[in-house]
Amino acid sequence: MPRPLGELEDAVMTRVWQWNRPVTVREVLEDLQQERSIAYTTVMTVMDNLHQKGWVRREAEGRAYRYTAVSTRAAYSAALMNEAWSTSDNPAAALVAFFGMMSAEQRDALRDAFRIVGYDDGSPAEPAPEPPAGPPAESAESAAPPPAATPSEAPPAEGDSAGRGAEPGR
Repeated sequence: MPRPLGELEDAVMTRVWQWNRPVTVREVLEDLQQERSIAYTTVMTVMDNLHQKGWVRREAEGRAYRYTAVSTRAAYSAALMNEAWSTSDNPAAALVAFFGMMSAEQRDALRDAFRIVGYDDGSPAEPAPEPPAGPPAESAESAAPPPAATPSEAPPAEGDSAGRGAEPGR
């Protein structure tokens, strides 16, 4: 999973993503110099590091390289969100807290994203396939936050986000 980009790496990648074409160190340098004093060799080192980390690919053109983004800013952001969410000991609580931080515009974007991927109200567009015979496998449904407990249901075990207790003998 990706680590967050450093400040200068992000400034360079922002330009590569925005321009959406092969770029040279000189082009990035000239644009960065409108905001800060920075040396050619610094930008060259950062772009080489981004290449080594797999963020950009490069092709030789004369004595220079042209750099192209390997993925989009959206894919980078999604990977960071997924990494942060997957490291939570309580993913449902993390999502609730995250949604609570969202602005109205972000909530609208979330609703739009659900529509694009085929979720209108958070329900799958198609029924989930039947699980194969054998031991129960974790499904997308069991990974979702459990519904509120009714008086006849016990709440999930403390610290267990999916509501599974420890099996005896394990």
